[in-house]
Amino acid sequence: MTTHANIPAGRYFEDVEVGEEIPQLVKSPVKHQQLVRYAGASGDFNPLHTDPKVGEAIGTGGIIAHGMLIMGFVGQMLSDYVGPASLRKFGVRFKGMTHLDDVITCTGTITEKYETDGQGYIAGKVQAKDQNGDLKVAGTFTAMLPYRNV
Repeated sequence: MTTHANIPAGRYFEDVEVGEEIPQLVKSPVKHQQLVRYAGASGDFNPLHTDPKVGEAIGTGGIIAHGMLIMGFVGQMLSDYVGPASLRKFGVRFKGMTHLDDVITCTGTITEKYETDGQGYIAGKVQAKDQNGDLKVAGTFTAMLPYRNV
């Protein structure tokens, strides 16, 4: 189950302010089956993500989630907020390992609002943390939003 605050349909440039918090996205606990499915979808079959013995042998304490899955959670939050067609730039740095049963919460803040060549843009910072507040990814994004009255 995924939960996030109610997001109004359609986001317009005029409606966004610097300092605004993006409605957080809270994901269900990470499960083994989810990681196996993600491995199949992504083509990343590194056993570190699916075989607990491998994780224990190399010292990660068991299976760890794919970093790109956690980035995808943040991308889902952004897509819910601005719409998938509006996102222009999105990148993260991986900061920590995500283990089975971690609950990931994605958050973000608008840091910039500007106009270029007649288009309205917003930029911001995003992150994902687990239930203990441990940072998993941190990054930035840019989105182009439509004007309300064009």
